Amino acid sequence: MNTYGRTFRVHIFGESHGPMVGVTIDGCPAGISMKHADLLPDLERRKAGATGTTQRKETDEPEIVSGIFNEVTTGAPITILFRNADTRSADYESIRNTPRPGHADFVLHKKYDGYNDYRGGGYSSGRLTVALVAAGVIAKKVLNEITIQATLTEAGGNTNIDAAIEAAVTDQDSIGGIVSCVVRNIPVGWGEPFFDSAESVISHAVFAVPAIKGIEFGSGFGAAKMKGSVHNDAIMNESGTTQTNNAGGINGGITNGNELYFRVAVKPTSSTPRQQQTWNNVTASVEAFAIMGRHDLCIALRVPVVIEAATAIALADLKLMAGK
Repeated sequence: MNTYGRTFRVHIFGESHGPMVGVTIDGCPAGISMKHADLLPDLERRKAGATGTTQRKETDEPEIVSGIFNEVTTGAPITILFRNADTRSADYESIRNTPRPGHADFVLHKKYDGYNDYRGGGYSSGRLTVALVAAGVIAKKVLNEITIQATLTEAGGNTNIDAAIEAAVTDQDSIGGIVSCVVRNIPVGWGEPFFDSAESVISHAVFAVPAIKGIEFGSGFGAAKMKGSVHNDAIMNESGTTQTNNAGGINGGITNGNELYFRVAVKPTSSTPRQQQTWNNVTASVEAFAIMGRHDLCIALRVPVVIEAATAIALADLKLMAGK
């Protein structure tokens, strides 16, 4: 349900406007150096503040409450907390009866018979990605020499990110984006042929990131237009180095030692300043609706570090499952 992983297991908890959000990581090996300061760079990358992001300001100060002693992992479950402070719950009072188009409000209300915490999206809020990022930092430690780099390569259909954000601000409407991710120094042999294929495990984690609507590995959907002789990556040596990388570093669900490459599609933030139409549960009619609160015009700006974290969590699980 709310836990991911076979061996490196990650459980996130809390709600957007509750007292705190947090993460518990089980299965992390003992003896890994882990300092409080190690968490801060990636947490800083996730924060809002840039043009096009929300004006909600949280310190995202991590509280390590278990699993790390004398700045080393103990082998026990690691729990990290983040206190919520900058909340304006009154901004969300209206969505109790008028679910926001594009959000999870409607389905959460139906699924949990109206008992869900609707403030800021509750448990389904992007606020909980701070917990994923913290888990990702620890996963990167498990992966050691493997490097993961995600980059926003397109926003609102424009490769000029600054111009895209400027246009969104002027238009006062949200935009999506494309994030590319490259993993280097990954060995041959991680993943299984079917249900635990490297693609399956990574995709499972990546789709836990709010706003992700698509993923493609290597040439992805472009492969459907290619000839087999063109799509096939010629093997150049006994290490398996390939001349091209249309497979994205994975063959038959198993990493092949080349760069692992994939792209994800980030949808436009549902909370757009534009007036929309939605259903009112009280009046039983469709009416004009304007979203209150503080929201990102381009959530894709803050997604790369979260994608890195999800990827690291997935790969740490694959590594430990492989007994490496």
